[in-house]
Amino acid sequence: MAVNNTNNSARHRIEQLRVEISEHQFLYYVMNNPKIKDADFDLLWNELLKLEEANPELRSESSPTVAVGGGFSTQFVQVDHLKPMMSLDNVFDTEELDSWLTKTERDFEKNEINWLCELKIDGLAVNLLYEEGKLIRGLTRGNGTTGEDVTLNVKTIKGVPHQLSGKNFPKVLEVRGEVYFPLKEFAELNASIEESGKTPFANPRNAAAGSLRQKDPKVSAARPLRMLVHGFGEVNGVEFSTQSEAYAAFKEWGLPTSDQVRVFNKVAEIKKYINGHLDHRHDLQHEIDGVVIKVNQVEIQNKLGFTSRAPRWAIAYKYAPEEVVTKLLDIRVSVGRTGRITPFAFMEPVKVAGSTVSQATLHNQEEVIRKGILIGDYVVIRKAGDVIPEVLGPVLAKRDGSERVFVMPNICPDCGSKLKAISDGDVDIRCVNSRSCPAQLRERLFYIGSRSALDIDVLGYEAASALLADGILKDESGLFAIIPANLSTSEFFTKKDGTLGAIAERFITALAEAKSKPLWRVIVALSIRHVGPTAAQSLAREFGSLEAIEAASIEKLAEIDGVGPTIAAAIVDWFKEDWHREIVKMWRTSGIGQDHQSSELAQTISGLSIVVTGSLTGFTRDGVSQAITDRGGKATSSVSAKTDFVVVGDAPGSKYAKAQELGVPVLDEAEFVKLLAGGKAGLGE
Repeated sequence: MAVNNTNNSARHRIEQLRVEISEHQFLYYVMNNPKIKDADFDLLWNELLKLEEANPELRSESSPTVAVGGGFSTQFVQVDHLKPMMSLDNVFDTEELDSWLTKTERDFEKNEINWLCELKIDGLAVNLLYEEGKLIRGLTRGNGTTGEDVTLNVKTIKGVPHQLSGKNFPKVLEVRGEVYFPLKEFAELNASIEESGKTPFANPRNAAAGSLRQKDPKVSAARPLRMLVHGFGEVNGVEFSTQSEAYAAFKEWGLPTSDQVRVFNKVAEIKKYINGHLDHRHDLQHEIDGVVIKVNQVEIQNKLGFTSRAPRWAIAYKYAPEEVVTKLLDIRVSVGRTGRITPFAFMEPVKVAGSTVSQATLHNQEEVIRKGILIGDYVVIRKAGDVIPEVLGPVLAKRDGSERVFVMPNICPDCGSKLKAISDGDVDIRCVNSRSCPAQLRERLFYIGSRSALDIDVLGYEAASALLADGILKDESGLFAIIPANLSTSEFFTKKDGTLGAIAERFITALAEAKSKPLWRVIVALSIRHVGPTAAQSLAREFGSLEAIEAASIEKLAEIDGVGPTIAAAIVDWFKEDWHREIVKMWRTSGIGQDHQSSELAQTISGLSIVVTGSLTGFTRDGVSQAITDRGGKATSSVSAKTDFVVVGDAPGSKYAKAQELGVPVLDEAEFVKLLAGGKAGLGE
C-alpha cells in the first residue's frame, strides 16, 4: 500500500503548530509574557485552521482551535514516572550515620567510595520529564510510582527551563528536584493572608505545595516558587559516571542546581559539612531539615541497588526539630492597620532558630481555642519556616491549675472603642475607630513607607510613631505636605543642638520621590481592606486615576479581572467615608495619586474596550496598549459582544474574523489614531 506523503507532511506540521500555538497561549494568558506579536500568532493560527480544514481526519478535540483560548487548567491526572521516584531512609545522629557509612562501604576497597553531600530542602518533590530537550511533563512524587500531573504549574516556576540549553542533552531525561517557597517571600505572603483575615500557611513547605497544586496555573505563576534539581531517573542518550558529573551537566543544560553541593573522601569532612550547615541553616533563602549523603559513583550506586522504598546508596541526616518550651505569661492583642485585632503570645524570652523571641502570633481567637492554650501554660514554640514564631500547643503535663482561659477583649486596647465583627461569619473582630485609633494610624503610616507600598526611606515604625506623637500629623492625609520646618519640633528628626539632622533631609527627599511612584502603589498605600498589589494593578490599568476608581460603581469594579465582588464592595465602602476622600484630596494636592503619564492626555476613549490585532506601523505592541490606557480605554486581548472597537493592522487573523461575526466596529490604523485624538467624535460619529 502506497504511503500518503502529503498527508504525513500535513500531520507533522499540524502537530508542530498545535504545540507551538499552545506554548504561545500559555505565555500570553498565564505568564503575561508573550514572545511574539499578535500578527505572528495569527499567522500560525490561520495556518493551523487551514490545515485542519483541508485534513478533517486529523482534527482533534485537544487542538487549540477547538479549546477555549486561555483556558488553562491543571486537572492533576495520575501519571506513572518512567522510573520510580523513591524516598530516602533517615538517620538522626552521628552514631546512626557512622553505622550507615560502614555498612555501605563494607563490600568495597578502603577509600574507593567518595561521598556527595547536599542540603535537604524542605519542599515539594517533583519529577520533570524532558524529551529532546523539551519539557514534556511535571509530576509530583505521589506514591513513588505514580504522581499528579502539574506540568502547567511547573512551567510557571522561575528558573525551570522549558527547553534545555546546548546540544548534548539526552533524548530522554527525568530530573528530580524540590520546589520551595523562599523564606522572605513566605513571610510576606503570610502577612498579607493574615491581613485579609484568612488562616496563613503553617510553613514554607505547605505554602510551596499549596501554590503548586492550583487548578489555575495563574495562581502558581503569581507565587515566587523556585526549584533546585537533586537527582535523575530515566536517562536515554547520555551516561553519567558520577552524581556530581550529572549535576555539572544539569547546570550546563540550564537546570537550576544548588551551589552548596560538595564531594568528600573522608567521614570527618561529611560531619563538618553537616555541622556547618546546622550552624548556618538560617542564612539560607530556603528551609532545610537536614543533609543528604550519596555515594557519588553511579557504578557503585548500581551495585548497592535499592530496598523496596529507598536507595541503599543515599541517606538523609535529619536535623532535630527546632522546638523549645517556655512559659506563656499572657495573651495580649495588637491592632492592625485595618483595625483587625490579633491575639499574640507574650512569653518568657527563649532562644529558638538562632534568635531570642518573647512574642508569637496566635492569629485569632478560634486558633487559641483550637490549640487549647491557657494563659500560664508552658508552651512549645518553633519558628514556622525559621521566620515567624509559632505556638504549637501546651505542655499538658506541666499544668498546675493556676492557668486561666483567654478572653478576647471587647474594647480596643489603644483607643477604648468597641470591637466587633464587620460582617457575618468573620472570625476576626476589629476596632471600628479607624480614623483616629493611634495603633491603626501608626500601622497605616508604617505601611505607606514599606516596600509593599510607596517604599519611602526613613518612614519606618519609629518615624511613624514620632510623626504622630510629636503632633506633626493627625492622620496620613498631611504626610506629603510635610516641609522641613514641621520636623524641627521632633527629637527623632533633629540633632542634639535642635537643628535638623540628615535623617530629616533623607525623609523630605523620599517624600518628594514618592510622588513619581506608579498609581497602583498609591492604591496599595491607602490600606483599603482586601486590596493588595494584584488588585491595585488591575485598578490602575482599568481606571488610570483615583477619581475614576471613586466614581466607579460596584458592578463596574467587580467585573475587573483581579478584583471581584468582595474587593469591589470594600473599595466602595472605603470611599463612602468623608475622611478617606479627604486623604485622596490632600494627596492629590501634594502631587500623589495621579497617573502622571496619562494625566497629561485627554481621556478621549474613557471606558471603551478595544482589541488590536495585526501589526501597526506607528505603534509597538506595548505602545498601543499604553496609548489606549493612557486615554482612559481598556486594552483587551479577546473579542466579545462587549468590545467597542477592533483595530486591524497588517496580517490580521481570527480576532478580525470574530469582530465581523459579532458585528463589532473595525478600524484601520489611521482611524485608530483619530479615535485616540478625538474619541468617537473624531470618527465622525
